[in-house]
Amino acid sequence: MRSDDANRRMVLGLCFDLDGTLVDSEPLQWQAYRRVLAAFGADIDLDEYRRRFIAVEGGAEWACRHWALPIDAAALRVRKAAVYRELIAAGVPAMPGARDCLQRLRAGWRLAVVTNSTRDEASTILAPLGFAQDVDAVITREDYVRAKPAPDAYLAAAAALRCSPASCAAVEDTPRGLQAARAAGLRVVAVPSRLTADQDFTGAACRLDGLAALTPDVVRALEAVS
Repeated sequence: MRSDDANRRMVLGLCFDLDGTLVDSEPLQWQAYRRVLAAFGADIDLDEYRRRFIAVEGGAEWACRHWALPIDAAALRVRKAAVYRELIAAGVPAMPGARDCLQRLRAGWRLAVVTNSTRDEASTILAPLGFAQDVDAVITREDYVRAKPAPDAYLAAAAALRCSPASCAAVEDTPRGLQAARAAGLRVVAVPSRLTADQDFTGAACRLDGLAALTPDVVRALEAVS
């Protein structure tokens, strides 16, 4: 009979989503879309935004159809990105416990940030917080082909950490992020935000109330999860 240790899969790398997981940027994403939509006489409240843009992909496509906008989804995203850059330049707050979490775990595991945001956006957010010095890699939209929920971002992160996907775990606040990580072969720790707490995190190895609860013991317990 094999020992319990023989059945365990080591966790060597931890991959953290950015928006809604490490930083509270989703309200700024929403504000950026509201400003752009206002030019077309449209508006979206926070609850609809979280259902149409955070919970699932294709929010910009939905907006163009719903309001019959005279621009396509790509153009809507370009306009939103310009406003979003202005908003994040003023600073984005960290999620509670984020810095302590990274510092607590970096001695035992290789750490990466994995985001659908662009490199410029990620740098603007991370630099003032000092998070970049706590991680080994930052994977942004330029580093892979297909956005979450495709697995590409997490496959790129595992490669950057020089780990197999099976030896990595993801920390995510959304179901589509969970889907991306699971599709790449990672185990997932769900840490829902106030905007995603009511969503379906089936498939997560565990669910935590916040980053303060993500301890070395929790990471080591993942090694017994297939």
